[in-house]
Amino acid sequence: MKKLALLFLDFYQKFLTLFSYGSCRYYPTCSQYAREQIMFNNFFKAIFFSILRILRCNQLFRGGIDYPVVKQRFTKISFTRKYNESPRKISFWFIPKDKNTFFVVKSFKN
Repeated sequence: MKKLALLFLDFYQKFLTLFSYGSCRYYPTCSQYAREQIMFNNFFKAIFFSILRILRCNQLFRGGIDYPVVKQRFTKISFTRKYNESPRKISFWFIPKDKNTFFVVKSFKN
């Protein structure tokens, strides 16, 4: 279900947003918010928070910066790399909010 939802969001972001004007009151946009929620949360939880965000995206709310909050557990990894490995691209930053919850911020280098 996640793959299907992400494909729908790809289609929406590439083709359907061409017909609308930039009317999202939040950063990141509602579609990018939904994408990040789906990528890092349970599917039903992501859909719930995305619908709430879309309902808040109107003139009755101020808008502003509203990064998705996800629960994530990180494991310790080894930072040793072989000489022939290329460095990995960073797509998202996880900014700590609480003990196991993080704000998801998309990297601007992509």
